[in-house]
Amino acid sequence: MVGFTRKLARRFGFDIAPFPGGAKHWTQIVSLLARHEVNCVFDVGANVGQYANAIRKNGYPGRIVSFEPLSGAHAQLVARSAGDSNWDLAPRTAVGAKQGETQIHVSAESDMSSILPLDATAHERLASTRSTGTETVPVTTVAAALAAHTSDETHIFLKSDTQGFEAQVLAGVAGCWDRITGVQLELSIQPIYEGQPDHLPLLEQLAAHGFRPHLVIPGYWSRHYGRMLEYDVVCFRD
Repeated sequence: MVGFTRKLARRFGFDIAPFPGGAKHWTQIVSLLARHEVNCVFDVGANVGQYANAIRKNGYPGRIVSFEPLSGAHAQLVARSAGDSNWDLAPRTAVGAKQGETQIHVSAESDMSSILPLDATAHERLASTRSTGTETVPVTTVAAALAAHTSDETHIFLKSDTQGFEAQVLAGVAGCWDRITGVQLELSIQPIYEGQPDHLPLLEQLAAHGFRPHLVIPGYWSRHYGRMLEYDVVCFRD
């Protein structure tokens, strides 16, 4: 079964290999959350709740607030979060630089959907991620979400997995950086969306706010590109 799945993945330009250390990075993330006394995780780009479910299973006891723009994924989130009284779900929304409304490109692989369109090279090489349609979605900002969904929580951890929209998510923090204790971003080594920055400007932006990398997690390796496309970085102030 593993061999069949790997062959199928390779048809679409991806490869499947054991993650170094297995699921060790989840325990490392939860350990960092505890060390920095995080009491609320903003799960931006929650999809169907994979991230929230993983940190909960690995021992994070605090509050989670999930944000997801896609209607189908949001409906699954409603069901998945229902049994966890400390897991809140924001109304269906994207998170960006300013409040308003936008179109999101819906991919056949829902966790690859993005407000940004695929660039020409990715459209050719990553066929399975191509858009199958669009949805109109509201947009909020981190600053507005903090006002709407938090009160006593003072150690907020911002996780953003928004398929190339991370720069806009950070811009929407605005004057609320003092409330952000840690950040986890999915960063691109090889941008695949139009207008998506690579990893260096975003790391420099985090550094300007005093954040330094504490954990790096390898991401997608693409056979068609012959390289890793992205990775996750977890940052805290030293």
